[in-house]
Amino acid sequence: MSDLTPLFEPYTFRSGVQVRNRLALAPMTTTSANPDDSVSAAELDYVARRSGGVGLAITAVAYVTPGGKGFPGQFGAEHDGRLDSLRALATRIRSGGAHAVLQIFHAGHNSPPELVGGDVTSASDVPSPQPGRTHVPVRALSRDEVRGVIADFGRATRRAIDAGFDGVEIHGANGYLIQQFVSAHSNRRDDEWGGTPEKRLAFPLAVIEEVQRVAAQATTPFLIGYRFSPEEPHEQGLTMHDTFALLDALRERNLDYVHVSLQDYAGSPRRGGDPDRSRLQQIAERLGDTPLIGVGNIWTPQDAARALELGATFVALGRALLLEPEWVQKVQAGRTDLRGTFSPADREALTLPEPMWGLLTNVMLKDRLTPDLVSS
Repeated sequence: MSDLTPLFEPYTFRSGVQVRNRLALAPMTTTSANPDDSVSAAELDYVARRSGGVGLAITAVAYVTPGGKGFPGQFGAEHDGRLDSLRALATRIRSGGAHAVLQIFHAGHNSPPELVGGDVTSASDVPSPQPGRTHVPVRALSRDEVRGVIADFGRATRRAIDAGFDGVEIHGANGYLIQQFVSAHSNRRDDEWGGTPEKRLAFPLAVIEEVQRVAAQATTPFLIGYRFSPEEPHEQGLTMHDTFALLDALRERNLDYVHVSLQDYAGSPRRGGDPDRSRLQQIAERLGDTPLIGVGNIWTPQDAARALELGATFVALGRALLLEPEWVQKVQAGRTDLRGTFSPADREALTLPEPMWGLLTNVMLKDRLTPDLVSS
């Protein structure tokens, strides 16, 4: 039996934010915003219930600029009119004792044309590799637009501070805009934002710098995290060697944490790195003393404890908290009655918004959720 004690040890981040344990609510796509892209009451209830035991609660991702919206039912952080909506979200999370982190992004070439006025943008004019999207026209951002998007990340951070969040997580994973700049597959630029591995890192590092500049103005401790995906399957896509270069750069930025997006926390690399050791181990070693959040196929307390043993500082729970909102409280109390499946009769009992329920039921496989279709 794994020792579960480390899961419940408190932690103080570099910024001074103190959390009660090493467990986090993973950012999960809910598609449940109001028609005006404000946070809905159903989403507030969903996230509040799942914030009752974790130390950190990371929200579903919010877009920072109108041209960066990624999917229907997504809430925004793109203008000051969102402050009441964001404040309600931060308040509900914090009411359960968790610290509230707003995840922020630009979807890049994964933006549906109908949500961005037909103007889908990215680092270069390379279409999204997602099924059904390979023929959608994409426009390369101009240099001025690149600088404008960087500023938008800063403005969204200022709104997070004003709304009462404890931090932001910069979403550089899952094939969205920041990752599109890092990847040689999607970044074919020949200016200061691309052309060499070092220049492909310029955009994420500029976003981090701007977010840190704004966060320094907060009057209370405010943390900054960064999420990334370590590999891409397509030609010229990211390998573990590319990721090691990214991690070296992130380690120098004194972030509060780095959050790796994985389908399986114990999985091995596909391209690059040591194939006989987990990606999580190799990432943790490369980051040194920068805290790492691990995620991916973590269902049981033993899975979570093993992720810490492999090098994670924190464990993010996604699907486990979808199916068992009181997972943390039950595990801490020594209970073993953790729900691992669900049926159509469970939606209200699990406090799941109806649009999110529709998404989940479309990706169920033998009463389990597929690996990452609901991860922001």
